[in-house]
Amino acid sequence: MNYGRDGVRPSIRDIREIRGYTSSVMSTISLKTSIPGPKSQALLARRKVAVPQGPFNIAPIFVERANGATVTDVDGNVLLDFTGGLGSLNAGHANAKTVAAVKAQAEKFLHTCFHIAQYEPYVALAEKLNAITPGKFPKKTLLVNSGAEAVENAVKIARYFTKRPAVVTFEHGFAGRTLLAMTLTSKVMPYKYGFGPFAPEVYRLPYPYAYRSELDEAGMIAEMLEFFHAHVDPRSVACVWMELVLGEGGFVLAPKGYVQALAKFCKDNGILFIADEIQTGFGRTGKMFATEHYDFEPDLITMAKSLAGGMPISAVTGRADVMDSVHVGGLGGTYGGNPVACAAALATIEEIQERNLPARAQHIGDKLRSRMLHWKKSCPLIGDVRGLGAMMAMELVTDHKSKTPAKQFTLDLVKSCAERGVILIYAGTHSNVIRFLVPLVITDEQLDEGLGAIERELLSSR
Repeated sequence: MNYGRDGVRPSIRDIREIRGYTSSVMSTISLKTSIPGPKSQALLARRKVAVPQGPFNIAPIFVERANGATVTDVDGNVLLDFTGGLGSLNAGHANAKTVAAVKAQAEKFLHTCFHIAQYEPYVALAEKLNAITPGKFPKKTLLVNSGAEAVENAVKIARYFTKRPAVVTFEHGFAGRTLLAMTLTSKVMPYKYGFGPFAPEVYRLPYPYAYRSELDEAGMIAEMLEFFHAHVDPRSVACVWMELVLGEGGFVLAPKGYVQALAKFCKDNGILFIADEIQTGFGRTGKMFATEHYDFEPDLITMAKSLAGGMPISAVTGRADVMDSVHVGGLGGTYGGNPVACAAALATIEEIQERNLPARAQHIGDKLRSRMLHWKKSCPLIGDVRGLGAMMAMELVTDHKSKTPAKQFTLDLVKSCAERGVILIYAGTHSNVIRFLVPLVITDEQLDEGLGAIERELLSSR
């Protein structure tokens, strides 16, 4: 990417002057070396020898410590994290309340296995999730380890309850990397390529993707209803699994009318609706759960990521009659609902509620939307700006008519922003979407500073 008329990368101070910031504003970003620095480069060399190439990495750094919306690498560089641990840190890095809860529980015991000797934090977290998730009916909660495991268990439960085999998923969806979750996932490279054969009885609906569809909402609903005539008999469908806002698929919002029509169709045909809240949950969209924007009650909800402030835990919460249908021993796992992770989750949820982070997410989202729409006027590569709350994104295209994905530019932008001190992440089936998952505890000053750095990169591309 070009970095100015003289070919020299401007400093963060230059960027602040471009944006009109006053000199009294303190910079958070502090780059003492190039990115990656020498210590990170040494660790990258060790990684290459010891770790397989399969796990990908966005920023070529190794983190020494992190706090709030910042990470400090082993070379002493301070960067702004606009990815929030891939959506896991709505309450921020090293949240004090979460850390204190982890320490307190770790001093008591780390693990017993809930199937061997039970413990109160598991029950307390189940009670909390039953209380705060959408749905005015009795609920129960299963705790497991990851988003993929939550999705797989939700499908297992739905199949058991309905005694039906088929599962309906969506194009552009991402459910995880285990066999069934990978089958539900729509993006081939890198998630599915070479890993087949996949699980049977999975059917795929077109996602109601307004930017890339010629149909209006009514047409999308008609297409959805026709799907159940042309592809799968609804009497054989156990569940529909849906991200109300696509995560890895590029932060595409499903239209409210479409979701309500699908939910009604499911209810009329005995199909369970699984709302995936793994990336949308815990304040990200401006409400505790994205489902609250859609005014319907899903039968099952899957949660993970920001549930526990970065600790590995996930959950399936749903109708008590559905959750209780599975025989004793049919659900579980050695580490599911680990006591330290449960304590972290309870503290993190309390922090999100006490600090009203959903409202903060809406404020952040408004600022992100305003800035990106401003960029769109000057940068022809920005084809679409969209999102819900602080789950915002911009889709980059080579031209607005063909909407050809600008994949290489997107990858270059992520790389150059990391070099400037802002960690970004891309998304979308064609990897041409920049998605923003900033911790909801980020300050306005930090947000403006990071956006200023991104803006400099975008404008240099014209």
